[in-house]
Amino acid sequence: MRYPEFLKDGGTVGFIAPSYGCNMEPYKSAFANAQKKLRSFGYSLLLGPNCYAGCGIGISNTPKACGEEINEWYSSDKVDVLISCGGGELMCEDLNYVDFDLLRDSKPKWFMGYSDNTNLVFLLTTLCDTAAVYGPCAAAFGMEPWHRSIEDAYRLLRGEKLTETGYDSYETESLKDEEHPLIPYNVTEPRVLKSYNTDENGEIHMSGRLVGGCMDCLVNLLGTKFDRVDEWTERYREDGIIWYLESCDLNVMAIRRAMWQMENAGWFKYVKGFIIGRPAVHGQVMFGLDQYDAVMGIIGNMNVPVIMDADIGHVAPMIPIICGSIGKVDLKGQDFSLKMVCK
Repeated sequence: MRYPEFLKDGGTVGFIAPSYGCNMEPYKSAFANAQKKLRSFGYSLLLGPNCYAGCGIGISNTPKACGEEINEWYSSDKVDVLISCGGGELMCEDLNYVDFDLLRDSKPKWFMGYSDNTNLVFLLTTLCDTAAVYGPCAAAFGMEPWHRSIEDAYRLLRGEKLTETGYDSYETESLKDEEHPLIPYNVTEPRVLKSYNTDENGEIHMSGRLVGGCMDCLVNLLGTKFDRVDEWTERYREDGIIWYLESCDLNVMAIRRAMWQMENAGWFKYVKGFIIGRPAVHGQVMFGLDQYDAVMGIIGNMNVPVIMDADIGHVAPMIPIICGSIGKVDLKGQDFSLKMVCK
């Protein structure tokens, strides 16, 4: 596994928009403030050509333009890390224009984003053996003041904090809008982690190579020419795999189907455990099926530890995760710890 160098004092942060850009409010103002804050820390900034584009369908520009932006900026020696401007809907269409051989041969650099950016974070790891960060997009760094999760993502990019413990509460209704583009997360609900297949003390202790992302995107990749998961898991079988998964638009039935599809495709071979984020469609019940049974009905009989309602993904705040790193997970009651080791 290749690991990029961490961001140094005075380094250069690059922004690209392989999914949505920051051409509309509240993201435009939040992105502007994010740039102001990072410059105040002493960094140089470079913006890709699609950061303020809005002519694409579900993404910032045409798939070709977005794919070419990835190729140019990932292989550039002018930037030290890349942060995606935002999530979106059809970043998968970029992939036909992404030169993964070029990315594999380039000096690795951190790319960070989540949601639709699963299409690059996940594939950098499984196609290029290069670690990437499943974490917040550019506009989130413009909030005032920073939530601790944003501080954590920033410190991870600097290599200062590679152990995450999660957060006490989460957001069910955002207050961010065009008139309040810089408002922080509206965290009102206490986090309650659910655990399954614990040890005799009711605790979870597991280790394995971390991989995953947004299920909406992952099942779309499954079975395509970009699906090399079987080869990747074989390569790291001695480490074992911890899957981190979350969902955006999927209802509980679609979550169940996605878990079934990944399991029957062999993706969960050598699995050591799962960390499941709060789904964006939270608390839904359909025909007696809730979000917990949607997952455990498929993987419950694997007899590996499962942590659910974790701080991952679309229901803020989210812990940043190094996709491809060795994760060491401990859960005692509600005390959660994820240590990421870059080896």
